[in-house]
Amino acid sequence: MRAGFVLALFILLYTAEKAVVGFQSLTGPGVSARFGQIVFQLLALLQLTLALFFGLLFVAGRISQEKDRATLILLLMSDMKDRELVGGKLSSGIVSVAVMLVATLPVMFILQMLGGITTAQILWTAAISAMAAFASASWGAFVAFWRDKTFQTLAIGLLGMVAFLAVIEIAVAAVGATNPVGMVLGSFDPYRSLMEVICPLAFQTDLGPVSVSAWPGVLAMAFLAAAFQTSAVLGLRKWNPVRSVYQFAQKAKQDQTEEAAAERDTSRDVWNVPIIWREIRTRAYGRRVIFIKAVYMVMALAGYAFIAISPADPEPMLGGLLTAPGFVFVALALVTFVLVNAQAVTSLTSERDGRTLELLLVTEITSREFVLGKIGGVLYNTKELIIAPLIALVLIALQGQMSAENLIFAGLGFLSLVAFAAVVGFHSAMSHANSRNAIAASLGTVFFLFVGIFIFILLLVEARSSFALQFQSFLVFIVAGSILLGASLTYQNPSAALWLASAILPFLTFYSIASYMLGRPGESTLAVVAAYLFATIAMLIPALSEFTLTVAKSVERRR
Repeated sequence: MRAGFVLALFILLYTAEKAVVGFQSLTGPGVSARFGQIVFQLLALLQLTLALFFGLLFVAGRISQEKDRATLILLLMSDMKDRELVGGKLSSGIVSVAVMLVATLPVMFILQMLGGITTAQILWTAAISAMAAFASASWGAFVAFWRDKTFQTLAIGLLGMVAFLAVIEIAVAAVGATNPVGMVLGSFDPYRSLMEVICPLAFQTDLGPVSVSAWPGVLAMAFLAAAFQTSAVLGLRKWNPVRSVYQFAQKAKQDQTEEAAAERDTSRDVWNVPIIWREIRTRAYGRRVIFIKAVYMVMALAGYAFIAISPADPEPMLGGLLTAPGFVFVALALVTFVLVNAQAVTSLTSERDGRTLELLLVTEITSREFVLGKIGGVLYNTKELIIAPLIALVLIALQGQMSAENLIFAGLGFLSLVAFAAVVGFHSAMSHANSRNAIAASLGTVFFLFVGIFIFILLLVEARSSFALQFQSFLVFIVAGSILLGASLTYQNPSAALWLASAILPFLTFYSIASYMLGRPGESTLAVVAAYLFATIAMLIPALSEFTLTVAKSVERRR
């Protein structure tokens, strides 16, 4: 992992150098320093984003797996102290992120040789990323010990982090960034603290020497981490074991009476397709899913209000690629992709950890019924999350900022990506016997895919003068992405179709972005639909035909 991560950074550096500078050498200290500064800013933002996401994911995944396998009760029965249990799980989950941050430091110091970067900037960037990862992991531990279901943990963790950053930015905008209260609130946003480090001249208000410091941001992240850890320690015994354990014991006593026996004989009507009935008509993902949807809809309503009050001709962002209303749609869509993927992967891992998946092997349920039932249930349960970004698109069109043709194109592309996110989650759960690895592989694939698209966009903005010539500079990045995607999708399930899908998906993604920037939305949509639907079908067909065999292999690997 360490070697692969550093190799990926150097591939990114090579791609950025060819995209920004071209195939000529870096001539002159000014050009060299400018390139070093641009790439350092890109890597710093990427490092912070990865630290926040994987700090939450790794810690929450470890604790959720203990709950799903009912082994957390055994830990609570030991003489281990509460702070030891919370701290041990937190440390074991975040150690991978810490190692990656340490491995990034030599790459940053190599960039310093180009000029335009100081040692203080590198060290403060590492400090902000480390403390932000620690705070994110502490938040993940708090939610994982609090909630019972894995999907609830991942969804609340992600939505809570996004909502927290949004509330901080709204509060800073309301009171003013230069106001003392606004400065204190701004220190709780790690991205704002990072921007002050990597772009110090933009925040320098006086004529004195430029100083780089991020003490407020580091201390704010440390305060959040301490608060979440203390809350997790205090609530550990109150939240665990879960209430269902006590209810099960009480129900066992009540079953001795004749009245309880008569009540047990009654049952609900089950559909002819029991899998999708269970996904839709039961509380398979806990009682707090409605709360998760409510939080998401509050975020969506805030975005709708922002679109409604935006001017008819808003200023473009990201080099003219997006407007502010368009950014609202993109933000909602990204959260939807992650949540749909999380529910898809946990729909199968929860069955396996609950020891109910093996029972399906001795029933008459076919592979088609199970796979389509699970995926259909995922799409049904997340229908509100899928519809919300589409409503944002309609509002943007009603504001006159998008034509009806582009509205259809954007909607088709969004739905194609939703289908891909759902199927790749189910595919990862089938491929990995360990639930924690399945969740990390699934969410990691979706996360890295869209992070790669974002990096594509940033670099293409720098090289938008000639896409035909710049394609060569992105070739190494695209090929490396194809290999990594293929390795992820074909883990334990080799398939020529999946390798073909992994090979063409990054190329068509590049073509889609380039077509969009050249003002060809139809070609862009066609490329997205073709690439992601082909990958979706390539994962879905083996699942429909070989589900029983795959599950049997997964059970055997676990044993």
